[in-house]
Amino acid sequence: MLKKTVEDICNRQIEREGFSANLYLAMASWAETNGMSGVAQWLYAQAEEEKLHMLKFMKYINERGGKAVIPALEKPRSEFNDIEDVFREVLNHEEFVTGSINEIVSLTLEEKDFNTHNFLQWFVFEQVEEEASVRTILDKIKLLGKTNMYQFDRDIMSLRSPAASSQPTA
Repeated sequence: MLKKTVEDICNRQIEREGFSANLYLAMASWAETNGMSGVAQWLYAQAEEEKLHMLKFMKYINERGGKAVIPALEKPRSEFNDIEDVFREVLNHEEFVTGSINEIVSLTLEEKDFNTHNFLQWFVFEQVEEEASVRTILDKIKLLGKTNMYQFDRDIMSLRSPAASSQPTA
């Protein structure tokens, strides 16, 4: 049985994963309407990954005797200055999610909820990969400069993290 404090914080994470999906969808739409179809494809894939994360939390909560709650989601930012702005926002958001996952891990240790602690380890490693992937993309953008985006847009899918190609089922 899931303790109420752990259930509540995991339900909060459902909202954060859902917001992440919507944020990446908004970014994908911006990229697509600004001629960056490769970046849009990368962001659409990220949005799908975030939906899977949300489902993982939902199923886990329900399997442990809790009740997953589907929240209303805040509207994400949808206008960006340029591609660098998009990926800086992605990195900031992934760092926020990392902090959120770490907060849940900390609570599970306080509550001695080792089952949930073990469940969360996949997310801990996933966040390391996500942040590293976005930092690599930002490094590439810095190398290219703001005027050489065609090749970057064409090649961005090769920069996806290994986790993206080996997503577990929700």
